[in-house]
Amino acid sequence: MKIKEIQDEIVEEFSMFDDWMQRYEYIIDLGKNLPLIKEEYKTDDNIIKGCQSKVWLKGEQNDDTIVFTADSDAILTKGIIAILIRTFSNQKAMDILEADMSFIDEIGLKEHLSPTRANGLVSMIKNIKMYALAFNSKN
Repeated sequence: MKIKEIQDEIVEEFSMFDDWMQRYEYIIDLGKNLPLIKEEYKTDDNIIKGCQSKVWLKGEQNDDTIVFTADSDAILTKGIIAILIRTFSNQKAMDILEADMSFIDEIGLKEHLSPTRANGLVSMIKNIKMYALAFNSKN
């Protein structure tokens, strides 16, 4: 599935909820299904700087796509990174680099996060794009 299709699917899922408490619960549920990072990758090198909570992210090249795994010590943050991994894992580096991020605004995520969590979200996206940039330049 292409990135845009996944983003549209996420926007549609979020539109089913009437209020933000339901959306927060949904985000937390998404975090429970996150493909977890291996313990050996829970290192300072893989921590995303700029997040209030600890978030570890690892990207590995698999043929011509990047597979992401992650974990967080906070349930809401774990859900946020789960949304991003669902969107960008198993995608080509150039597709990740060119991806439109407006779906974040469409689901209202940034405006309903505390300023520190919103900064963390930006840092997560930046790290995902940095992996894509590194793998793209390697090819």
